[in-house]
Parts: sequence; C-alpha cells; structure tokens
Amino acid sequence: MSLREFINKVEERGELLRIERNVNPKLEIARILNENSNRVVLFENVGNSNYRVVGNLCNKRENFAIALNVGTGDLLHRIISAIENPTKPEIIKNGNCQEVVEYDPNLFEIPIPTYTSRDMGPYITSGVFIANDPEYGFNMSFHRASPISKNELVARICHRDLYRYIKKSKNEIEVAICIGLDLSVLLAAAISTDIKTNELEIANSLSRVELVRCKTKDILVPADSEIVLEGNITMRKHKEGPFPDITKTYDIVREEFVIKIDCITHRRNPIFHALLPASKEHELLMGMPREPIIYNAVNEVCKCRDVLLTHGGCSWLHCVIKIDKRNEDDGKKAINAAFKAHPSMKHVVVVDNDIDIHNMEEVEWAIATRFQAGRDLIIKKEKGSSLDPSANEDRTTYKVGIDATIPFDMDGRKFKRIKLGE
Repeated sequence: MSLREFINKVEERGELLRIERNVNPKLEIARILNENSNRVVLFENVGNSNYRVVGNLCNKRENFAIALNVGTGDLLHRIISAIENPTKPEIIKNGNCQEVVEYDPNLFEIPIPTYTSRDMGPYITSGVFIANDPEYGFNMSFHRASPISKNELVARICHRDLYRYIKKSKNEIEVAICIGLDLSVLLAAAISTDIKTNELEIANSLSRVELVRCKTKDILVPADSEIVLEGNITMRKHKEGPFPDITKTYDIVREEFVIKIDCITHRRNPIFHALLPASKEHELLMGMPREPIIYNAVNEVCKCRDVLLTHGGCSWLHCVIKIDKRNEDDGKKAINAAFKAHPSMKHVVVVDNDIDIHNMEEVEWAIATRFQAGRDLIIKKEKGSSLDPSANEDRTTYKVGIDATIPFDMDGRKFKRIKLGE
C-alpha cells in the first residue's frame, strides 16, 4: 500500500485533516501536528513550494494494522513472521518515484520543516537511507539530516550497520534517501537485526514492495517513494545538532558526515513526510520494531505472550512483558533476557497472562498486589541508552526489573481479581 493509498484509507475512515491554507514549514507545521496528534494531517499548500506535506502517519498502532491489513493485536506476530521469513521484492524498470528527475538538485526547494526554535535548521526526519555493501548487501535505516547547502546535507549516522558500511569502505559510499513511504517500508527500516539482513526483504514480507534502480546510483529503492535523494556519503564532517530526540530532550551537537546530493527524483505533486520528533509517531516507529526482538529473546527462556514498550517510557526505555509463568524464576529470566535484547531499557515489568499490558492501570495493579521489592526486584548497573539524560557520561545507568507475577509458593487464588456481578 503506497503512501497515497494509505492517506486515502485514512480519509475514508474520517481520520484525515486536510489543511488547504498556506502554512509555514518553519515551526507552524510542527505546532499544527502537535495540536492534532491523534489525526493524520495533510498540508496542501506549504510556503512557495510545489510539495505537499503529511504528518502523524504512524501516530497509533491501528494505522500500522490498516497498512498491513491485520488486526492491531496481530501486529507483533506479523512483524516477527516478516523478520523470520524475508522475501525478495520484484524489481521493475519504471517507478512512480521517477516521474520527475532533477539532475541539478536544490534541497531548498523542498519545504523541509523546522520543528523547534533551537534546531540547527530544517530537518528531514523521515528519511530512509538505503546503501549497498559488496559483502553485506542492502541496508535500510533511518537517519535525520539537515541541508547545509543546495546540494549537501549533514546527517546523524548512528553507529550501527550503515556506519559500519562507511567505516569498512574507507571512502565515500553511494546512498539513496527515500521520503514519503509505505508504512511497511518505514516499519522495516526501523528493525535492527543482523547486518546481513536486507530490510527491503522484510518490508516485502510485511506488504508487497516493488523496487526500481536509481537514476545515478546502483541502488534499489521502493518504486512508490514520493521523493528520492540520490547522493554520496562523503568523508567530510560538519557540525550536526542540536535536535530533539525521542526522550523529549535535545540531543547533543556532534561532527557528522556530509552527504552530497547529485540527483532528486520524485512523483508529480509530491508529498513530503514530516515526522514530528518526540511524538507518538516517532515513538512507535522507533520502539515498536524492537518489541519482536524482545519477544523472541524472552520466549527463549519462558513462554512470552506479549511485549509493550510504553509511551510513558518514550517507547524506548520502559517495557512491560506478559508471560505464562510455569516456573518460579520465569519472571526474573524474562527480565534478564529483555535487558540483553534491548540494552537501552532502564525499567522492565513482567506480569502474568491475566494482565492487559496495554492498560497501565492493570499493570500498576499487578505491581501493587503481586510484587515485593525484597523478593521480586532486580537492580543492575550497566551501559544504557545515549538518549537518557540521567545516565552517566559513559552511558552507565541503573536498571530496574520488577517481577509482578504471582509467587509460586503462595496460594494463587488470593491474587485473582474479583468479577463484579458474577
């Protein structure tokens, strides 16, 4: 399902807000998206640009379910299945993303939003970077980027797979930055597994994706992308930041790689995806793809039923896990497995199968009635998330695990919730 098809689906459900008046990409778009965080917003008239802008695409799990044509409760297992069973996308000769080709690119013609007054400038926040390595193959991942000239960007390249491609090459490498994508592609791009995993194949298993070869680079991109920036990641560095991150605090200023853009291709009447930082959309796109990784790790040590990275924990630092407890130490095993699978986490709560982990009152009730700190608490000092402002400079942090499952050595009947009217 292309971005345009998804927008049409959302509109049919009465959940699309169209704004036809002229809006300013500097701060105004961010304000409107924040004020309408529960709706997908389409800006039809942005500055002096020929581009439209859309935001809040992934602001709730139901939107991913619509895009993948599954129930919301089936999302976790659908993602797990796609990770475990990737399939090769079809490669076609002509893609919608190449309806217009600009060999003299000007990034300043794109209405890239500025989100806060402290930002270093306008930021591409939804850009999916695709690169190809001779040994490892294609990698697809998110990285924010800001224009520093009409044909150059500085990008925050996190020290994961793409960074390893750059360091391995010891020279500039080709890259395509895709904007305005199918939600299945966005979801796959946020999944981190093995460096040899091709996230484009995960995307194709989530929902059929067609690929087309770039005009100036030997890179395959989703054919229905709204915008594709073709360029090279150079060895030059430039200051990047400050910029807000998922924790609703500002990330630091760093020296980051400069990307030279050689060509821009896009659809007619293109739509730029503005991913509002520190929003529900940001949290879900970053956190939800980690839940299958945690689920699989926990499921190796006990029977896991569900996993949730909570919005209150920025969908990154706090997790609730539902298990079928069959052994006394299953809760603690689940805690340790979860911290190992997602080292950025600070707090993990494990509950029994009778608790709805998407209802925080139920989770708190389980802690209140089933947890004893002297018996059920795990505290460890380890490396945590670079996004946690309370962590030490070397990223060490105290992590807490709460086993809020019913103790095996006590009568389980005394922990069962009453059912009024029954």
